[in-house]
Amino acid sequence: MTDTLSHQALCSFSGGKDSCLAFWTAMRQGYEIRTLLTMFDESGERSRSHAIPLPLIEGQAHSLGCELMVRKATWQTYESVFVTALRELRENGHRVAIFGDIDLQAHRDWEEKVCAAADVRAVLPLWQKDRRQLADEVLAAGFRATVVCTDSRYLSDEYCGQPYDADFIASLPAGVDACGENGEFHTFVYDGPCFRHPVQHRIDAFEDYTAPAEYGGVRYRFARLTTG
Repeated sequence: MTDTLSHQALCSFSGGKDSCLAFWTAMRQGYEIRTLLTMFDESGERSRSHAIPLPLIEGQAHSLGCELMVRKATWQTYESVFVTALRELRENGHRVAIFGDIDLQAHRDWEEKVCAAADVRAVLPLWQKDRRQLADEVLAAGFRATVVCTDSRYLSDEYCGQPYDADFIASLPAGVDACGENGEFHTFVYDGPCFRHPVQHRIDAFEDYTAPAEYGGVRYRFARLTTG
């Protein structure tokens, strides 16, 4: 398949820094990204993993100049719902799907599998780049983000809600990745070089969540965001 500007692309979009950096990198490589695809929990209130509320994801899409496709799923139905969404976007002219993964092969394998099922090509602009260099690139490019989720196995609660900046990275305990690629933390990006305007938000509260035993029983701390 030949990638040309006439071929619309979508971005699998979490609202975090890696998604935004992949979006920006792909745009500079010539991809015409028309749509953000964001997966939400079964309630439709918050995005998967990052727990970002719909109005803020909508705000990001508007600032990035993209359409937004939101799909609700449980973890059990996630893959089938994602493939169906890709097929719908394929019918509407999207030929390429942009992903923000860096070096976890299992993630890439899954992305290529679901894209193949929908006859869409997976593109990973950040693939195999140095993690720390990518973190520095996020900051140097001018992306501004808030840490909205931390995994208590790696980070204490006070890390949640902090700005993702040089001070945050410098304060990370030994062994915690500067990109959070291992799931140590997640972010919400509210401004950057590809944003038309900042996405106004505030932290209303913090909330603890313990995953079910079948998903490891891990405790997470979330910053609950709202518009403002």
